[in-house]
Amino acid sequence: MQINELNPHPNARKKGKRLGRGIGSGKGKTSGKGHKGQWARSGGGVRPGFEGGQMPLIRRLPKRGFTNNFAKEYSIVNVGDLGQFKKGTEITAEFLLDFGMLSKIEPYGLKVLGDGELTIALTVVASKFTKSAKQKIEKAGGKCVEVIKTPKVVEKPEEKKPAPAKAPVKAVAQKPAATKAAVKTATPKTVPAAKKPDEKKAPAKK
Repeated sequence: MQINELNPHPNARKKGKRLGRGIGSGKGKTSGKGHKGQWARSGGGVRPGFEGGQMPLIRRLPKRGFTNNFAKEYSIVNVGDLGQFKKGTEITAEFLLDFGMLSKIEPYGLKVLGDGELTIALTVVASKFTKSAKQKIEKAGGKCVEVIKTPKVVEKPEEKKPAPAKAPVKAVAQKPAATKAAVKTATPKTVPAAKKPDEKKAPAKK
């Protein structure tokens, strides 16, 4: 936990400062801004780093050099440093790292410079050789193997797209199962209609 990581409690509430509410409040009249001047005006004040018009510190400090963002970084070794190994040894960046001659392997691999002398035949595997280094290694009976190494690009994991939301399924209201008593009352039995007696025709009057 660092001091800059301290935050108030999420539910903490602090009352705001009430300005211009009378002399007794302690922040009346000028509301803490003093009398007149640049800082008493609304929108007043100066930008950060302003030193009253004198030459600011950021402009007084000297500027030297620059950083090349496109520079290729190599692990450097000189030809003269390779004379301590046995004849026929294969020199690689990993071998020099295990031996302790390199503290780390830079992104673009190993580069061999031509400072010093070499009298032992060695097989040197590197990403780059200077012209003089290549001549000295081959003159001593050795061999230069140039391997182009490119830095690994860390690929960002693909973001999983959320599955398309399915249309909400409308719930179908199911009718409650009718009980036997309800069925009996709902559907009464049909009684066949009673047959009417045949009406005898009255005899015709003479």
